[in-house]
Amino acid sequence: MMLTVDCGNTRLKWALYGTTALEQGAQPLVLQQGSVAVGAISDLAAPWNGLPQPQAIAIGNVAGEMARAALLPLLARWPVEPLWVRAGASACGVVSRYDDPVQLGVDRWAALIAAWARCQGACLVVSAGTATTIDSLSATGEFPGGRILAGVALMKKALATNTADLPLRQGRYAVDPCNTADAIESGCLEAQAGAIERCHARLPAGSPCYITGGAATVVAARLNLAAPVSVVDNLVLEGLLRLAQAAAPRSA
Repeated sequence: MMLTVDCGNTRLKWALYGTTALEQGAQPLVLQQGSVAVGAISDLAAPWNGLPQPQAIAIGNVAGEMARAALLPLLARWPVEPLWVRAGASACGVVSRYDDPVQLGVDRWAALIAAWARCQGACLVVSAGTATTIDSLSATGEFPGGRILAGVALMKKALATNTADLPLRQGRYAVDPCNTADAIESGCLEAQAGAIERCHARLPAGSPCYITGGAATVVAARLNLAAPVSVVDNLVLEGLLRLAQAAAPRSA
């Protein structure tokens, strides 16, 4: 069994998988999973108390040193040295063309690894969270680079914070919004969709799009792509699992 932890800017997601050895294209067996707010990492104590001891632990952390420090005492319950995963120049069939591969967010790297394992071809990988990241893979597994923009909630907050009359309240998507809340909601969602569609248009026709993150479902609903769009909740966790498998000693 392997425990994987995706510590993002807003939420921490975790999953206990039933295997650490995956064939290419195979989907891992999730035994247990959950999530907490990054500011409430100590709340993991209760669900983790009942977990069986994992054979390995892999962590992707983009939330900084405070999140790492909060995780360490919780991880100490198991006599297992956790692997703090970082992005690299190549892994699991994916080659990074980032100027400095180590500077790529580990969540983006793990999502690319998982997407490649799923399709083995050109694809678009989107994470719709606090920020929205849009990354692509070529037909040969090359990652040429990607884009980062404010996520839906952050766009709405920026409008409310930096203007006098635009409210921060929930609106509804509409093709022709007739009130301010709906206009903001629709504009922010279409900005996300437009950026994704432009990036997808640069890929070979029919390339799949994988989308993950807290806003994945609402953003995916606005996409107009002539290609498969898959919302995958655990895409980063799947990638961490594969990266940990690749990093394990061959004798393990």
